[in-house]
Amino acid sequence: MKLLVDQFLLHLKAQRNFARNTTKAYQFDLGEFLAYAGAMAGPPAALDRLLMRGYIAFISGRKVSRNTLLRKISAVRSFIHYLLETGQLETDPFDLITIPKKEKRLPRFLTEGEVGRLQDHNRPEEVNARENNYYFALRDYAIFELVYSSGLRRSEAAGLNIGDLDLFSGFARVMGKGSRERLVPVGDKALAAIREYLGTRPKPLAHGLPLFLNYKNTRLTGAGIALIFKRMARRARFARPMNPHSVRHSFATHLLDHGCDLKSVQEMLGHKNLQTTEIYTHVSLERLKEVYDKAHPRSKK
Repeated sequence: MKLLVDQFLLHLKAQRNFARNTTKAYQFDLGEFLAYAGAMAGPPAALDRLLMRGYIAFISGRKVSRNTLLRKISAVRSFIHYLLETGQLETDPFDLITIPKKEKRLPRFLTEGEVGRLQDHNRPEEVNARENNYYFALRDYAIFELVYSSGLRRSEAAGLNIGDLDLFSGFARVMGKGSRERLVPVGDKALAAIREYLGTRPKPLAHGLPLFLNYKNTRLTGAGIALIFKRMARRARFARPMNPHSVRHSFATHLLDHGCDLKSVQEMLGHKNLQTTEIYTHVSLERLKEVYDKAHPRSKK
């Protein structure tokens, strides 16, 4: 059975252009499934409904979140569909099994005031005066401005090369999930911060070089960007968590708050389906209701 899983993972990478992190998650979840099933060496027909019910009950018993449970089920279902498509399995063992619905969580985002606070406490001059590290202060500030300006995922920001950014027209070419490429606008403040950072980089600045470097002068990773954002939040004395994804959520929320249409936000975020983007309309409506309740004399509050 492990050989079939390996073939499936290769199929995801080669044929369906799954991102590396997504493929890794599938590999981990399917490894857990095989361990539960006893690393069966038998035929795929052994993957029956009873086994699937037992696996769902097993994962549920570990008190994981509903979304984690659904992710693990999704990995196994995708593997089952692959076996069905390739003719190695005749019937779907998930037929007649009720799958829990996904939890609807509103994304965490920063207010515009909180974004301003982050910027004020992380300006390169301020950080350098306290920590004497102007080069990395410039880099970190440029990354923050870019993520907030363009709504990039941390992996997308880390994957940028110098040649992917057009400093004159104000656009960046981004490789998103599923190897889908898109062009996103970059604001003037982000462009200015990136120009200042690049001005401190060793020359020449070849187009194929990573845009953001770590202390070893190699490409900064997504995990590295997450650590940078944690450090920025500490400088601003944030009491609640702040990460690159919450800044991406803030980008979308603030655009909608200021009248941007949902379809444009979808394209800039790189969402495949408009339904994924629609959650931000709920965020904006929640904020609108809060403002109304606080301000209107006839509100229930």
